[in-house]
Amino acid sequence: MTEQELSNAMRMHGDMVYRLALCRLQSVPDAEDVYQDVFLRYYGQQTTGWDGEHIKAWLIRCTLNRCADIGRSRSRILSLEDVPELAANPDPAAAELWDAVARLPEDFRTPIHLYYGEGIPTGEIAALLHIPAATVRSRMHRARMQLKHLLGGSDDEEQLLEADPDHPRTRWAE
Repeated sequence: MTEQELSNAMRMHGDMVYRLALCRLQSVPDAEDVYQDVFLRYYGQQTTGWDGEHIKAWLIRCTLNRCADIGRSRSRILSLEDVPELAANPDPAAAELWDAVARLPEDFRTPIHLYYGEGIPTGEIAALLHIPAATVRSRMHRARMQLKHLLGGSDDEEQLLEADPDHPRTRWAE
């Protein structure tokens, strides 16, 4: 691999790697370590013939694995103030939502981040996490219910389902 290929991958996917690590670990220093480790591992890979989607999937999987290696026995909550570049001019509603997402259990937080933060479909999330797609949808549903409770939302579940086109009840309504 050339330095130019590494530079391109860091430019295109570096923010995603960092955000995912931050979401999983809830620690800026740990996320920075993961970012560095992931790209060092990527630099050592034979990437001949890899297209952009393969690179992205490899980086996500490597990030998830590295986060698992670090361990999450620490129970820390990350606020937007801990990440100055994200807290510069946050939308108050978005800031409140992502603060609530940070309080979710990791099994719920990761699919929510990958789906809403990175725009990855539930089928791909399932493959990345090595769990069935139905489990991803179930975790996302439970996460949305917890978020509704944390944010003091209404009991109208239908509003939540409208936000998830992959949810089976949304497809049945069509």
